Amino acid sequence: MLGARKFLLTALLITIASFTSVLAQDFEPDSKANTNIGFPLTVPVGSTSNFSHIGTGLTVGGGYNFDHHNAFVGEFLWTWLYPTEESLDPLRPFTATGNLNGHSNVFVITGNYRYELRGQRFGTYFIGGIGYYYRNASRTEGVAPAAGTPCTSTWQWWGFRCIGTTVETPVTTSTFPTGGIGGNAGVGITIRMSEHPRYRAYIEARYHYAPGTFTLRLIPITVGVRF
Repeated sequence: MLGARKFLLTALLITIASFTSVLAQDFEPDSKANTNIGFPLTVPVGSTSNFSHIGTGLTVGGGYNFDHHNAFVGEFLWTWLYPTEESLDPLRPFTATGNLNGHSNVFVITGNYRYELRGQRFGTYFIGGIGYYYRNASRTEGVAPAAGTPCTSTWQWWGFRCIGTTVETPVTTSTFPTGGIGGNAGVGITIRMSEHPRYRAYIEARYHYAPGTFTLRLIPITVGVRF
């Protein structure tokens, strides 16, 4: 997992550097550079909604416009997921006080294709791609499941491993990282913000899917600005 963390840190630094470089440019209508910053409201769907409430976070991106319709966009997404009580209840009997809480951070680096139709005032676009999804699950207390505890998806969400049909014991850590390849696709609308055609607000909904020991399904609904 150390390699995955180094990869994410390197990718984030590259994204930030690209974002800063693009901001420094004089944006002409036909500029080949694009960038964006947005604030997502992340909605867990499918089985993920059993373990997490709506989350918040940040997304930044930058890329290259091939022409007026087609573009490449590299993005970094971070979202903080709040747990449901149902996801914590099975673990609480195995803590010292029973007063357990926790959260998950999701970090995503994606490379995406965007097809856009832009009018004088409003526009719309499709975007989709693949990337690396990294999630950690942190708890406020240690959890020590008893031998023979049945392994369910709740235990897997919090990072516990299973041996056959039972939870692996003993457990020596309260933070569980996991990562893997996933994909995304979505649509958005843009609104021209000023006389300069490059500055546009955008609203976007995108479905993210990352299979693994625990499949991650999220829909970030993002409001932001594109340059």
